[in-house]
Amino acid sequence: MRSRDLGKSLFKLASKQKAFLAIVAMLILMLFPDTRFYSAYNLLDIFNSASVNLIIAAGVTVVIICAGCDLSIGGLLSLSSIMTIMLLEYLPIPLAILCSLVFGLIVGFINGFLVVHQKTEPFVITLGIGMVLKGICLQLTNAVPVSAKNPDYMMISNSKLFGSITYLSIAMVVVLVIMYCVLRYTQFGRNCYAVGGDYEVAVYAGINARKTKWTAFMISGVTAALGGVMLSSRLNAGSPVYGDAVPLLIHCGAVIGGTSLTGGKGGIPQTFIGLLSLVVLQNVMNMLHVGGYVQLLIRGIVIVLILWLDNFEVKRKLEAV
Repeated sequence: MRSRDLGKSLFKLASKQKAFLAIVAMLILMLFPDTRFYSAYNLLDIFNSASVNLIIAAGVTVVIICAGCDLSIGGLLSLSSIMTIMLLEYLPIPLAILCSLVFGLIVGFINGFLVVHQKTEPFVITLGIGMVLKGICLQLTNAVPVSAKNPDYMMISNSKLFGSITYLSIAMVVVLVIMYCVLRYTQFGRNCYAVGGDYEVAVYAGINARKTKWTAFMISGVTAALGGVMLSSRLNAGSPVYGDAVPLLIHCGAVIGGTSLTGGKGGIPQTFIGLLSLVVLQNVMNMLHVGGYVQLLIRGIVIVLILWLDNFEVKRKLEAV
């Protein structure tokens, strides 16, 4: 009887901390093979590889908490990377970056206007905006990557603090900390959770729900543009293909970390853990020389398993009520 209770307790724990336990399981697994997984270079590379997506995910998390989604981030990532490099031919680096961030703000404003004011479905409308942005990218570049001619631009992401930590990773930490504080300690953050939890109740409570959700999309636009800037700086190039898999990857990482697509639940730590689990999984499979097709299969199984555990937790809570 005790063993059954213990097993049930462990299962409940796994359902609550699913993404974190997945990371722990992979870390334990990599203790046995003879690989360089635990080398300082590889561990820092994991965080560096995840940095751009985590910067973008910080803004997207705010939208998801407001019970929305933003699939335009892929097209915005690509266009901001291309736009910044093209503007560098005419403007100094800070001004070129500022123009890209302002453009991201404008795209977020348009998304918010269409979703909040015109009451369109966010999944469909942001997907359409993303397609428009992708089309602009292809038209500007003729589907050919563009390279930066200013060597100082590449140093923004690739310069290192103490000879090991890239400025890209530092920028990621700064963005995550800022967005965590916004959601955790400000009135706007509390309003986001209220709007996502129940829109009508939030309105009756005196919260300007439309303004809150609109602002969330604008934040997402700025972080997506910043991600594009940092990625183009890291690779010293902008390309229309950069953001192809980003929207689904970020939304999936947020969900498996515990940020609910229905809104009102989750946060920056949950999204961080969820996305990090996917990056660690990718790194582990590369270290073990797993084939590309098998990697896709394993990633799918892991995602389904984690989401199943999440569904089990929801059902358990409903049954307890």
